[in-house]
Amino acid sequence: MIIAGIPAYNEEKAIARVILQTQKHVDIVIVCDDGSTDLTAEIAEKLGATVVRHEKNMGKGFALKTLFAHALKLNPTVIVTLDADGQHDPSEIGNLVKPIINGEADVVIGSRFVSESALEASLYRKIGLRAINWLARHATKSEVMDTQSGFRAYSPKAAKTMAVFESNGYGVELEQLAKATENGLKVVEVPATVRYKGLEKTSKRHPLSQGRELISTILRLVVEERPLVFLGMPGVVSLLAGALFGLWMLQIYALEGRIVTNIALASIAFILIGFFMVSTAITLYALIRLIAKTKNST
Repeated sequence: MIIAGIPAYNEEKAIARVILQTQKHVDIVIVCDDGSTDLTAEIAEKLGATVVRHEKNMGKGFALKTLFAHALKLNPTVIVTLDADGQHDPSEIGNLVKPIINGEADVVIGSRFVSESALEASLYRKIGLRAINWLARHATKSEVMDTQSGFRAYSPKAAKTMAVFESNGYGVELEQLAKATENGLKVVEVPATVRYKGLEKTSKRHPLSQGRELISTILRLVVEERPLVFLGMPGVVSLLAGALFGLWMLQIYALEGRIVTNIALASIAFILIGFFMVSTAITLYALIRLIAKTKNST
């Protein structure tokens, strides 16, 4: 049984077409109405989709958690996720789920870059996508070319593993890839076409805001993976800078008998920042080691 999960927020203009086209290729369609104030939920129900509602807008990541939870109760063979705005082509679902049905993959991503359909997007979107993908591949230790695609298929095993994540917003796709790598899940990409015409003008979120959230997620993943490198080392540098400013202040005091306030404040600031970063790095490292040992022992 193939189940499609569609997170939706104020998509009354597109949701009917997405559901009707998706129903041709799956057994059940579940829509998570993420606090919409329009007729998204009503339209989805009229068309026979199972609708799960959030009382207020919780974000895409939270909507995906809800969809996974409900889909897994139905013992699916494959869970497919796609966006409600019509950018994905439901007719490609068969190609998306094939590697999972054949036992060749745990997660399949409909990639814009395998088919190069992202070249139809605006210039700022192309540049942004490629920059985010490059950063994300290094942060998640993944070879996936399209780290931001929401058009994905999951085996039940992968869905259970990847249904637990921290990101409630647009960083969810990145965190899922990190979890896939961490748990040894096999991820493959298949070509997927993406419709951008008209979507960029009606997007509910500014690209800069979305990009800021993605970069924040990348930084969090990187810091959690190697806290001693990305927090500890800058912390030590900050402590050294504070010490140098402190010595400079003492030298001026010894020669001129006065304290330069700016230098003293700089010394204190660098030392406090360095101490905070080093202590945080050590704490995170200890927690990560403890979690790893707990996992290995279970």
